[in-house]
Amino acid sequence: MTRTTDRRDIVVGIDPVENWLLALAWAADEAHLRGAGLHLMVAVPPPHDTQHVDDTPRHLARRQAGTEALRTALAWARARQPDITATSSLLDGFPAGVLAGLSREAEMIVLGSRHLSRTEEFLSAGSLVVPVTAKAHCPVVVVGDAEHVTQETPYLVVGVDGSETSRAALAWASEEADLRRCALRAIAVWQPPVFSLHSGDTLFHAERRLLSETTAGWAEKYPDVRLTHEVPIGSPVEMLADTAEHALAVVVGRRGRGGYTGMRVGSVVHGLLHRAHCPVITVPAG
Repeated sequence: MTRTTDRRDIVVGIDPVENWLLALAWAADEAHLRGAGLHLMVAVPPPHDTQHVDDTPRHLARRQAGTEALRTALAWARARQPDITATSSLLDGFPAGVLAGLSREAEMIVLGSRHLSRTEEFLSAGSLVVPVTAKAHCPVVVVGDAEHVTQETPYLVVGVDGSETSRAALAWASEEADLRRCALRAIAVWQPPVFSLHSGDTLFHAERRLLSETTAGWAEKYPDVRLTHEVPIGSPVEMLADTAEHALAVVVGRRGRGGYTGMRVGSVVHGLLHRAHCPVITVPAG
């Protein structure tokens, strides 16, 4: 059901070179669900050396390519969801920094994934996913593959570990599940410690209690959402990715704080960005 709200726009980063179709489709559908506006953005980096005239034609060509990509993408989004308000802008600046700045006023940021290696994430000028996810003030959605269509009951997965950020992720995922009329699977992965003074059974049951306490109250707030609790044993990244194999998305809190390089997102988020096939949604605390 479409809800009419006064929420901020969903911002989509459009790359004139890469395929933006999957990310834009996800964002347009989400804008329809939330009754939100959709804003498409292309950022054009400044010339490397303004003293050389050869950089000026290159910069103008990039702006022209960005303008054409926005025109095409905007028409496509409006055709997919005619009832949403869709706008676009061509901005000067490095894409990661521009998107991080826009996140202060956005409902969420939606990006496509280029499936870069870890080395390429740090060395590629076009890498957006990690720095934007690390610095954004709103949820960031990374859409890497086509949405799964299965005969299973549609569901979302949310990772819970009792932290403030995972509570924010649970709140966001509960609302999203209600909007999508789908089930929500809350996962608290228990990774057995190599050495502990306590028995494994004691720690495992403590994890189960923590999950129950964290999710308490959400079923009452969203009675139409079928909320289940699971405590699988193993690696958090592997367990969450496996559970979300056919999910609409996996939602996690962002543990990192950007760091000096703006590339710190937390090991679980970083692992899911490489491992998960469904959209990965990262929610900051607060």
